[in-house]
Amino acid sequence: MNSESPKYTNQLIEETSPYLLQHAHNPVNWRAWNDKSLAAAEEENKLLLISVGYSACHWCHVMEHESFEDETVAEVMNRHYINIKVDREERPDVDQVYMNAIQIMTGSGGWPMNIVALPDGRPVWGGTYFRKEQWKEALTQISRLYEEKPEQLFDYAERLKEGLQQLQLINVPEKNAEFSRDFLREVVDGWRKNFDLKNGGPKGAPKFMMPNSIQFLMRYAFQEEDQELMDYVQFTLKKISYGGIYDHLEGGFSRYSVDEKWHVPHFEKMLYDNAQLINLYSQAYKLTRDEWYEVVVHQTLNFIKNELTDISGAFYSALDADSLDENGNSEEGAYYVWTKEELKSVLGQEFSTFAKFYNINDYGKWEDDKYVLIRTKDTKQLADELDFSEAEIVEKHSEWQEQLREQRQKRVKPGLDDKSLTSWNALMLSAYAEAYKAFENPGYLEAALNNAEFILKHQLEETGELLHNYKSGQSTINGYLEDYAFTIEAFIKLHEITLEEKWLQHADDLAEFCFSHFHDKNSGFFFFTSEKDPALVTRNIENTDNVIPASNSAMANNLFLLYRHFSKEKYRDTAEKMLHGVREQIKSYPRGYSNWLYLMMNFTHPFYEVVVMGEDVIPLNYKLAKYYLPNVMVSGACKDSQLPLLQGRFATGKNQIYVCSEGKCELPLTSVEE
Repeated sequence: MNSESPKYTNQLIEETSPYLLQHAHNPVNWRAWNDKSLAAAEEENKLLLISVGYSACHWCHVMEHESFEDETVAEVMNRHYINIKVDREERPDVDQVYMNAIQIMTGSGGWPMNIVALPDGRPVWGGTYFRKEQWKEALTQISRLYEEKPEQLFDYAERLKEGLQQLQLINVPEKNAEFSRDFLREVVDGWRKNFDLKNGGPKGAPKFMMPNSIQFLMRYAFQEEDQELMDYVQFTLKKISYGGIYDHLEGGFSRYSVDEKWHVPHFEKMLYDNAQLINLYSQAYKLTRDEWYEVVVHQTLNFIKNELTDISGAFYSALDADSLDENGNSEEGAYYVWTKEELKSVLGQEFSTFAKFYNINDYGKWEDDKYVLIRTKDTKQLADELDFSEAEIVEKHSEWQEQLREQRQKRVKPGLDDKSLTSWNALMLSAYAEAYKAFENPGYLEAALNNAEFILKHQLEETGELLHNYKSGQSTINGYLEDYAFTIEAFIKLHEITLEEKWLQHADDLAEFCFSHFHDKNSGFFFFTSEKDPALVTRNIENTDNVIPASNSAMANNLFLLYRHFSKEKYRDTAEKMLHGVREQIKSYPRGYSNWLYLMMNFTHPFYEVVVMGEDVIPLNYKLAKYYLPNVMVSGACKDSQLPLLQGRFATGKNQIYVCSEGKCELPLTSVEE
């Protein structure tokens, strides 16, 4: 084996990913994931060292500083390995394959994720964060084993590959069981055992928001008239948004809470979390008319507009957890946390009232003399306790926020990951659309349409193919199933608001592209990667809902709706087949299949199509959109249409609403109240 130091150097300076560029000046001879890099491992007969992370990841920064910036570590890596850095957000396909391997090998996962693989890409060793000496020692031992007893690594790699392939096997039932309310009730009753009734959300820590889980539970409680469950859902929404995980000054949510009470966040702010939570709180507002939910949505959209929106209409990916403190040291949460002395200095005589509002006490203390703002009571309760009127407290609160925002602006902002990902942009597009439905703010519709046009202009090829990433005018990576699924979902929502047929046609075209290039006819599911993409160790099928819904569950929900719009039986049949394919897994882990459960309710409970037709029907449609109607699909047009659901329903000079179910429509109505 060639053990001479390689002649090439760090190649990441040629990349556009902010995460890869963070490592462009390491002494490690990093390469990006591409055919050329993988071929180099085969040619030089060297092990691959694949290190996966993302720009807002705190422990990724720690490992970079401790190990990848160290000359002695770099010497070991460069001498024995082809070193590949992967931005997991740009390459979720690579991340999925090797994360599955890590979980088989170690029982857990996370980022940074570090894998050693054979030159052909089959993994043989890995883990997450390593201390410097631990890292050097492990890499030295593995490289020695590869030189002296390579057959041991090849044997292990083959067994691990078989295990990874087993994970992708889907047992399609020979006979489909009925979807029933009893099944759903049994699943939800089992799920209740994991509810944290003291703090909201699931029991234990760390706590992730899991908006899709809450969305399903809210719908289930609403349609089943389960008040106890609805109380838990609303309690959870309050606890999350009162917690330190929510930025009470500038809006926006951090990725997760490290404790049980939603207090101390892992401070990075991700586009996908905020998109889904805006969507969720907008729906919760439509259901409850709770003014606090309106505040949360408006503040968070203001954060998106100010910090994560590009002039092109695209949305950026994330803000970092770390930023520079007053001494110039990079520290997690430095931009967000406060000392008691700093608060007293800014707020003066108002500090004591503020301290009661935001728990500048033992409850709100994080570590050292640092506090993370957290609420425990609503404004009316606090007004009563502090002997102010509610209007006075609201006014004071507004003044405090202005003073602290001004003080915060003097700090160094966290780093921005300014790449745009189609899937996350589509989630944000859907969020703006849902917020527009709830609040009818014309700026929200404008932002949604601007982003939709960005996707059409920059991310949709003439071949009908979507691209995944966009940065500095470049889109370089083929789209994944998540890009198609979330874009289809967003375009369906845009049609519901605007009644423009083009958004439905785009959604239908993208669905047909998925059948041509992603569909697995054996299982009925869709692969995460197109057949146009180079093969990895395994070709994954993503079924489990996590912090983002699984691409397959999103696709199945889309196909259910598109069948209702276009009457294409393959859409209905595929959605049903997919749902049957995960039915057994749902029982054992309902939290991981919440978006599938949402789809199942379309089969177990009444589901309606509402068609609004007429030359001046848009105001009527907006009025309808303000209601929480999770079991209703809206369509319509301001002119005659040949869409199957709309055909023959337009009448000149009349605005009419048709309520349909299973292809049958009632006589037309003329008002939303009817």
